[in-house]
Amino acid sequence: MEAWRGMCYAMVMILVIGIGEGQLAENFYSSSCPNVESIVNQTVSTKFNQTFVTIPATLRLFFHDCFVEGADASIMISSPNGDAEKDAPDNVSLAGDGFDTVIKAKAAVEAVCPGVVSCADILAMAARDVVVLAGGPSFNVELGRLDGLISKASNVPGNLPEPFFNLDQLNALFAKNNLTQLDMIALSGAHTLGFSHCSRFANRLYNFSTSSQVDPSLNTTYSQQLMQGCPQNVDPRIAVNLDPVTPQTFDNVYYKNLVAGMGLLTSDEVLFTNPASQPTVNDFANNPNDFNAAFVTAMRKLGRCGVKTGSQGEIRKDCTAFNS
Repeated sequence: MEAWRGMCYAMVMILVIGIGEGQLAENFYSSSCPNVESIVNQTVSTKFNQTFVTIPATLRLFFHDCFVEGADASIMISSPNGDAEKDAPDNVSLAGDGFDTVIKAKAAVEAVCPGVVSCADILAMAARDVVVLAGGPSFNVELGRLDGLISKASNVPGNLPEPFFNLDQLNALFAKNNLTQLDMIALSGAHTLGFSHCSRFANRLYNFSTSSQVDPSLNTTYSQQLMQGCPQNVDPRIAVNLDPVTPQTFDNVYYKNLVAGMGLLTSDEVLFTNPASQPTVNDFANNPNDFNAAFVTAMRKLGRCGVKTGSQGEIRKDCTAFNS
């Protein structure tokens, strides 16, 4: 595990000096598959027209992929033994529409450019495309990743942010991926989309502490709404929107919610309650352009982590299985 964490720094150095087998480039497929971006975009758009869940599902899939083995589509592997990365407890709630989006995009690309484009690159492009479809900023995606050769559920624990994390824990985890506190706060803005199951924040509503049943950092009206949607011992499949105001739009309302005490997870609200991160939250809440710019920078940095080169990876024929 320690080896791949260091690859983020190595990739940055490769990009700076402009050499190396694993160099990423925005025009990586300009000769080998020049229409790849439009092919992926069309597939993502079609899937989005079928269900909005495509957007948060695909974006979350990219995050969960990058944080464990790096941006190598290891999250896509299916195992008959239930021991692949996607089978880890922290990943079982990943929505199937995200996987389906990548699988369909890969099939469309293979029909035109067989054996050329990695699943990792397709996932990175799809993550950008869903942000745009939700009204967020567009940006150029660096390409040239290989698909990883390792996908183990046992590698997941300790490598994904948890809903109870404080600022120090968040910063430490993101720093392992060459991401700053600013990057972390910007990427947390992806919670302007999607949903969370009640179990991930029920501790803030019931028996929070000996002195208070409800987390005092929660807006009172908001906490009452949450208790109505998530009563104690509720069906574990029940989920609520991470952003109760504009849940289907990529915008800066997430940060406005934090200022108003309406951050759903502890790891959300701590960004505002901690004095070290509060100024950035205030800035993003008041200046959507600042948020968009920081988010784009952080997404590009995240996509450079753990990139596989040479014998470390392959271009899978099927995103769900290693090549035989």
